[in-house]
Amino acid sequence: MLIQVAAAKVGKWGTSESGDTLEMIERPHGGISLVLADGQSSGRAAKAISNLVARKALAELAEGVRDGAAARAANDYLYTHRAGKVSATLNIISVDLVSKTLVLTRNSPCPFVARLPTGEIRVLAAPSEPIGVHRGTRPSIAELPLAVGTIVLSYTDGLELAGARASPVLNVPAVLEHLLAQGCQDAPCLADRLLAHALALDEGRPRDDISVVVLCVVDQDSDGARRLSVHLPI
Repeated sequence: MLIQVAAAKVGKWGTSESGDTLEMIERPHGGISLVLADGQSSGRAAKAISNLVARKALAELAEGVRDGAAARAANDYLYTHRAGKVSATLNIISVDLVSKTLVLTRNSPCPFVARLPTGEIRVLAAPSEPIGVHRGTRPSIAELPLAVGTIVLSYTDGLELAGARASPVLNVPAVLEHLLAQGCQDAPCLADRLLAHALALDEGRPRDDISVVVLCVVDQDSDGARRLSVHLPI
């Protein structure tokens, strides 16, 4: 069994940098966690918020704190730091080698989208609120078995709002199913193609920050080495 992770992200057209932050950390008891935060608004102000949120969540996860508690700590920290006047979304995807599950923690209106080993596309869209506005905000948490054939997709709202200004246009589950049917089965292909689809709807000028994270569990032999690739335009 091999875990594949890929991400693709781009900033809002005309801004100096993306307001989304994506980080990865190895869990103290094995596995990894992927933290995706989207700060309110866009540009440098949003980036400062998403960085603050991601750093807090990472610090908690690094200490062995459970994902749900880490998300609540990030909420309380942002609420205190900005007096409840600034919000952010926060998604955490964890490969938990203790429970042998994928733990999906979400404070975002955007759902997780999963392809199960049976081929079913499942949208995990339990009610969820952004963090930072209310002290008692709790995340929505779901768990999936760590099984070959599972694919999990996380994204910020710029993806499904591509081509529009107020309401979703891009049907993410339908596009994912179409890409899989075309033979795009690995994480890098799915992340790149989903981002390309959104950019095409936005005519190459994204109306909002767009981030896409894809995790795949594949049946593949490995030499035991862990590898990470990064492509950073400058």
